[in-house]
Parts: sequence; structure tokens; C-alpha cells
Amino acid sequence: MAHNLLQGKKGIIFGALDANSIAWKTAERCVQEGAQIVLTNAPIALRMGEINKLAESCKAPVIPADATSMDDLNNLFTKSMEHFGGKIDFILHSIGMSVNVRKGKPYTDLDYDFYHKGLDISAMSLHRVLQTAYKLDALNEWGSVVALTYIAAQRVFPDYSDMADAKSMLESITRSFGYHYGVKNKVRINTISQSPTRTTAGSGVKGFDGFISYAEKMSPLGNASADQCADYTVSLFSDYTKMVTMQNLFHDGGFSFTGISQAVVDQMEK
Repeated sequence: MAHNLLQGKKGIIFGALDANSIAWKTAERCVQEGAQIVLTNAPIALRMGEINKLAESCKAPVIPADATSMDDLNNLFTKSMEHFGGKIDFILHSIGMSVNVRKGKPYTDLDYDFYHKGLDISAMSLHRVLQTAYKLDALNEWGSVVALTYIAAQRVFPDYSDMADAKSMLESITRSFGYHYGVKNKVRINTISQSPTRTTAGSGVKGFDGFISYAEKMSPLGNASADQCADYTVSLFSDYTKMVTMQNLFHDGGFSFTGISQAVVDQMEK
């Protein structure tokens, strides 16, 4: 059920790849709640994914942008403001990739060129996005930026490898830039630490099925779905969360604050 929470608002959604992705679900929910959006992803992801289907259903333009390219980001924001006829109200950063994970490199034997690339794509890209918006004065007062993260930024999940480092950096950028953008223009910046979710990107992590099963047993409410994450993201884009900024917000059914659950104890005692 829609409540027009984003009526009249305009935003950019980074990272929608296919119907399983959180960015895809969020784009749909934003439009259902009355927003206009621009969709963007790296050119290679646009070729691999199905974003044109989403663009058609959401009546949204697709503007290609490599989030590690300042030229691409300048073009994206400039064209988006031209399309909207004004400034932007919200941004979703749903970007993450580790070549080391894809190549099966263990954390104790990383390829540092891959490492740097992963940090650039998964974390520094958020700083690039924010810096571009900041310099172009692209975001309206009380605008909202949300980036997606994972609890591996705080806890060790061995096979998450250098993506954990990238997520830690992403969360730090959120706090640091959140201060400066809050002072400048009341823009709020937060991360959502989502349950393990069956997306194309998430499924590439070794042992992912085990992640999901364990988190489901550990979480009092169970794992949060991609659709539920989209709902939560919409609430952070809305005017109901104007004073929430620089936060890492756990959206994980209680996993983050559960030491042990009875379901896990029962499983261990079998």
C-alpha cells in the first residue's frame, strides 16, 4: 500500500541490476510513493542487467555512469537536474564489488590491485558521489542519501574478505561527509546494514547459503527481505526521518544484537 511518502521528490538510484537487487526494489517503491527517479549503473552492468525493463515500468531515464569516474558523475548529476528541472532530494548508493572475492583469493593473500579496485568501487565511489553533489549544489535542503552495507564491517565473516574493509570505509565516509553536508545544507547521510539477501552480488560470496541460514536462526524476527529493505529506505528518504543522519542502521531482524539464539543452540546440540 502506497502512502505518498515521497510525493514530489526526485532521486537517483545507483546499482539496480535485476529484479532481485535491493536497488531495483527500492526504485519501484520510490515511484509507488510518488517520486520521480533517474536510474544509473556502470556501462558494463547496464549491458549485463535488465535495467531497461525497470526504466520502462518506472518511466525513468537511464543515465550510464561509472561511479569511480568524476567525469561520469558530473555528467550524471548535470543531466539529472536538467531532466528534473531542479535539484535532487535523495540518492541510493547500492554499489559493491570485490575482484578478490570473485577470484577466490583468501584475505591473507589478497591481490592489492584488486583490493584497491574493490575499495574504489565499493566505498570511495560514495565519497565521489557526495563530493560531486556537494560541489554542484545538486541536493535540496533536507535531502537524504542512503548507502547499503553489511555487518561484516563490525564482525568477522571470513569469506567476506576485503569487502568487509570496503564496508567499514563506506560507513566512515557516511559519518564524515554526513557532518559536512549536514552543516552545509541539512542533507542527511546514513547506511543501512541489511540482512544477507539473495541478490546477484550477494550470492557470489563463498558460503552464502550458510550465511543466510545462520542469520535466519539467529534473528528473532528472521532475515529482512529485499522488499522490506526497500520500505525502510523509502522511510529514510521521507520527511519523517529528517533528524536521522551519520548513522549505521541495522535492518536485520535483530541479528546484530543477538548473542545466541535457542534455534542455534538446538542446531549445535543435534
